[in-house]
Amino acid sequence: RGQAENLIKLHKAQLKSDRTSCRSANANQMRLILHTAAYWLMWKLRQAMPAAAALKNAEFATIRLRLIKVAARVVETASRIRIALASACPEAVLYRDLALTLRTARP
Repeated sequence: RGQAENLIKLHKAQLKSDRTSCRSANANQMRLILHTAAYWLMWKLRQAMPAAAALKNAEFATIRLRLIKVAARVVETASRIRIALASACPEAVLYRDLALTLRTARP
């Protein structure tokens, strides 16, 4: 029960899923669905991290600040997407490891 409550707290506090201030119930439900999708993506990202990574047990706000809010150049071609990080990016190795872990298997 304790872990479930911690996960609900992450959902509400760090992803701001308790902000259902629209007048329409449908709009509030859509906001909650989008927050739940964001939660699932953050959880999956945290689960895909190597065991030795410092962010393996980090909260979602920390993961967002250190991994998602990073400046990068994105080059999209017909067959792949390339992300060019700065040469001084401190998390470059973690990005590579995550990309290899999350890569889909080729048919």
